[in-house]
Amino acid sequence: MFTVISILFTGVFIGYITRRFPFWAKINRPITYTIYLLLFLLGISVGHNPQIMDNLGTLGLQAFLLAAAGTLGSLCFAWLVYRLFFQRKKGAEE
Repeated sequence: MFTVISILFTGVFIGYITRRFPFWAKINRPITYTIYLLLFLLGISVGHNPQIMDNLGTLGLQAFLLAAAGTLGSLCFAWLVYRLFFQRKKGAEE
């Protein structure tokens, strides 16, 4: 896991340093299609794994609950931040 995160942050750093080079604008579309291909191949790999396929119902429910809880928590926190910092007080002059 450390290797994956290190590679990701190295890419972010290099991208930040070289963001003004026009080369990156030209390869944006091929990078997007490469990511689509990698996601497709990952799907094939998951489909071939019998352990994942046998537990897909349980894993899917857990993934849904985790995503729903994360989204709900983000919405609650965003609402709280809005109320505390951005909403005008009643009777306050504009």
